[in-house]
Amino acid sequence: MAKVNIKPLADRVLIEPVAAETTTASGIIIPDSAKEKPQKGVVVAVGPGTKDEPLTVKVGDTVLYGKYSGTELKLEGTDYLMMRESDILAVL
Repeated sequence: MAKVNIKPLADRVLIEPVAAETTTASGIIIPDSAKEKPQKGVVVAVGPGTKDEPLTVKVGDTVLYGKYSGTELKLEGTDYLMMRESDILAVL
């Protein structure tokens, strides 16, 4: 997990997606065209929350999120997702 010089605002969270698996459990190699978008990632930065709702996730948490949630960012060659905490489905 790299140090990022970005501070999300309000209830937003910056997530670094975990790389998609390249092989199945039985050893079959998955080609790039058949890989699914990852739905698991690590929280890299969190905002301060809102006045009524403090954030429940913290930096370092591994989370599950919706397949099409968040806005994709590329900072210093690394892909990130910026999303609201409400788009996070679970903390692992």
